[in-house]
Amino acid sequence: MAEYAIKPPTADLPTGLIRGWKRYSILPGFPLAMGWTLSWLGLIVLLPLSALIIRPWELGVGGVWATLVDPRVAAALRLSFGAAALAALVNAPLGLLVAWTLTRYEFPGRRTVDALVDLPFALPTAVAGIALTAIYSPNGPLGAMFAKIGIKTAYSPVGVFIALLFIGLPFVVRTVQPVLQDLDREVEEAAHTLGATDFQRFRYVVLPAVAPALLSGVSLAFARGVGEYGSVIFIAGNMPLKSEIAPLLIVIKLEQYDYAGAAAVGLAMLVISFGTLLAVNAAQVFLARRGRA
Repeated sequence: MAEYAIKPPTADLPTGLIRGWKRYSILPGFPLAMGWTLSWLGLIVLLPLSALIIRPWELGVGGVWATLVDPRVAAALRLSFGAAALAALVNAPLGLLVAWTLTRYEFPGRRTVDALVDLPFALPTAVAGIALTAIYSPNGPLGAMFAKIGIKTAYSPVGVFIALLFIGLPFVVRTVQPVLQDLDREVEEAAHTLGATDFQRFRYVVLPAVAPALLSGVSLAFARGVGEYGSVIFIAGNMPLKSEIAPLLIVIKLEQYDYAGAAAVGLAMLVISFGTLLAVNAAQVFLARRGRA
């Protein structure tokens, strides 16, 4: 029986070749590639984040805590994270609907609509803010309509929400659209032949397949909304304790040479954002495992 035992692939190779086999992988250049990756990541990401983490503690623990519990800072953080989360959640069904329409239907002007989805990516944020302010201001076409029913859009938290809706929608659409394009329609047809309704096909066939991608798009829209500055400051009104966002408050503290205070606000945003992204990643893993099951 020993004669017919399966031998390892290197059993009949010379010693020099065996050493070379162990030294080199199928994809050569890994040590160099990994070295460049870690070096570049350290310079671009880790080094600035390290400075952001270290700088606030010049104030001491009491000073950092006093900065974060200041009513103006707390209100700005609540507005930035609350509006970004709400806008991302609203963009989830809207982005899914837009991606579904662009993927499943043929209609005149579809390519134009598909190109318009990327407009918030290409448009400078300041230009977007000015355009939104002109439309939703009290004397603008849409702002005047909302004013008649008692809703103030521009220069209020509602304006912040509108701006974050505008810049967050493409993230959801472009994340979900490739998944819908690759989704096997034969599975949907099989569900239809088994008597499933349109809602049941969407609920049990389409939604589980696109759920991880949809969650990724929502997290990207949320992350972009939290740090958005240019398109928000024009339409927000920037009233302390009312419509002032956290990025603007950081800029104000920098202009006042309060670098440690600005870094403390940035550190709070970093911790909250990192915790949110960890939760989103855990939810993605759970949805992926549930989908495979």
